[in-house]
Amino acid sequence: MLWYGHDPGGWGWFTMSVGMVLFWAALIACGVLLFRALSRPAGPGATTGAPPPRTTPEQLLAERFARGEIDEDEYRRRLTVLRAGGEPRPGKN
Repeated sequence: MLWYGHDPGGWGWFTMSVGMVLFWAALIACGVLLFRALSRPAGPGATTGAPPPRTTPEQLLAERFARGEIDEDEYRRRLTVLRAGGEPRPGKN
């Protein structure tokens, strides 16, 4: 009846080997997914992956003025140009 006695045959060894590989692959995949889920930053916008809002040119100019990189006259002149939507004059940077 049993050709190989109590030992599993060739297909038995094959299915045990494949089963063990699949078991460890599933265990590792669950661990990776759990790690990624727990290490994700929480907060608004974190789940959507939306990029942060862009800084407008006026905000950037105000930041430069606040840091002291430009003086008040230059700030007002550049702000006027930005709000007018005009091109800066050639030769002026």
